[in-house]
Amino acid sequence: MDIYRINDIGALIKDNAYVGRGIVIGASADGSKAAAAYFIMGRSENSRNRIFTEKDGEVKTEPFDASRVEDPSLIIYSAVRRLQNKLIVTNGDQTDTICDLMNAGKSFKEALETREFEPDAPNLTPRISGILYFKDGGFSYEMSILKSIDGAGSGCCRYTFSYPMTAGLGHFLHTYVCDGSPIPTFQGEPERVEIPDDIDRLTETLWNNLNKDNKISLYVCYTDLKTGKYEHRIINKNK
Repeated sequence: MDIYRINDIGALIKDNAYVGRGIVIGASADGSKAAAAYFIMGRSENSRNRIFTEKDGEVKTEPFDASRVEDPSLIIYSAVRRLQNKLIVTNGDQTDTICDLMNAGKSFKEALETREFEPDAPNLTPRISGILYFKDGGFSYEMSILKSIDGAGSGCCRYTFSYPMTAGLGHFLHTYVCDGSPIPTFQGEPERVEIPDDIDRLTETLWNNLNKDNKISLYVCYTDLKTGKYEHRIINKNK
């Protein structure tokens, strides 16, 4: 087994009906850009009734049809926010927790110590988060998953992974292993994946390989490490 293998993310998700929500962070193959991506999937009508919107670098989930919203508590949130030299991406309202507490002098890990998995028994969906720290023409990043210690939700396990910038390498963290009832929670370390130079190639690879029935929205952002300028792509199944 090659523990340093870099996977094609398209192959990882192609035949998996439900990986849930996913975060990808890494450096482009030529080392000139930082890549961050976030996607959402859904099985229920309430979950599928969403789109991504972007304004001034902040990405939010919003209802596609507000009249059909049943419970907004776990599906409407800021998924991506910028904080000084940092880019934060998460699968829930812990985005705001991270921003607020880091503004108050806490670390990414300390901020997430105040949160736990989602209260959506029996699935007990993990909270996944990522942060990029830009400095001196490069970056480093951390990823986190908060998940239940058992099927009863009796306690929260918190894992944080720290990575240096490595050209062509990214890490992929998602909420579920696959579909199921209840849905099995992600296990192990974030998966090593290839990051191409071209933002459209990554965007197309993700969108085209996510399950066509369950995928909802995708956001991909590439930041130029020399200039700090970024470009992004958004795809919404609901148009």
